[in-house]
Amino acid sequence: MKILRYDALRDADRLISLLKHEGDNWSCYHSDTAAPRYLNALKQSISYVTYEDDCLCGYVRALDDCGLYIYICDLLVMKEHRGNAIGKSLMEHLRAIFPNQNVYVMSGVDGYYHKLGYHKEGSIFELP
Repeated sequence: MKILRYDALRDADRLISLLKHEGDNWSCYHSDTAAPRYLNALKQSISYVTYEDDCLCGYVRALDDCGLYIYICDLLVMKEHRGNAIGKSLMEHLRAIFPNQNVYVMSGVDGYYHKLGYHKEGSIFELP
């Protein structure tokens, strides 16, 4: 598994394909009208992708709140690659890059973050 900084030339088409593979829950990012805006957001965010061999199998997108906090907005791992700690590795990668900032997850899948041992901080999760 390789974690790389998002590169639009290398990753954009593969990332949109990953989002489409997930279905309608992610259509707010991959629809014909949303995809160009989302690809722009990826370039302006803290975005990392994970590759296994030549397969883009996961990604994370986060925002830096002017050096105060890091907010993870999106985390997705391809269904066929789940259960291999890819999502956890992506979050730990962000934690390592920003060791002096609190990192929070804006989540709609609370059970996943509870399973990883993160504690709920209001309506978001704080990484240890």
